[in-house]
Amino acid sequence: MNPQLLADGLIRFIIFLFSTTCHEAAHAFAAKLGGDPTASNSGQASLNPLPHIRREPFGMVIVPLLCFATHSPMIGWASAPYDPYWARQYPRRAALMSLAGPAANFALVLIAAIFLNLGSVMGWFRNEEQAGGILTLLGVLFSLNLLLGIFNLIPLPPLDGFTSLALFLPEDAALRLFDFGIQLRRFSYLGIILGWQYFGVYFSPIFRFVSDHLLPFYR
Repeated sequence: MNPQLLADGLIRFIIFLFSTTCHEAAHAFAAKLGGDPTASNSGQASLNPLPHIRREPFGMVIVPLLCFATHSPMIGWASAPYDPYWARQYPRRAALMSLAGPAANFALVLIAAIFLNLGSVMGWFRNEEQAGGILTLLGVLFSLNLLLGIFNLIPLPPLDGFTSLALFLPEDAALRLFDFGIQLRRFSYLGIILGWQYFGVYFSPIFRFVSDHLLPFYR
């Protein structure tokens, strides 16, 4: 295998692990603040990827590595447990818990954008040979987290956008939404597949729009 492709694949996998860990840790920490320590008690309110890998080894390790081995776009998934009784009792807190994951991804997008712009202005990337690894890392951090953040806001179960709808609904309607989501849980992977199938059509223009506005100095 080409050493450059291997290095790029390793960077993408590391950024994927880091990004999904931040996403799930944000869920766990927000739930703990809202009164549900379920995920925190299992060690997931942490940037240590091991508790997240133990919970979802297939989605966090096996599938991403298979994607890399088959030269496919790197995808995967993770999850954080929560108490459904807590969610029913506090639907708005549960909605904020759901939004915390994408918010963590968008925070990483902003961090990557700051360094890409700053590096361009300061001339840190003039030597492309020396800066290649850093540019790849920051570029993947920017694009992957933008993808993860927006994709997870699609309002299909089990994606975060579905539970987040409770933030904009009356309490009785939010409870019916949660009940509906529980009934659809057996079809959860179908929601992910359907969302992923049509997501690419919309992500490219979103990526261009966000890049134009967040990376004005990086060209």
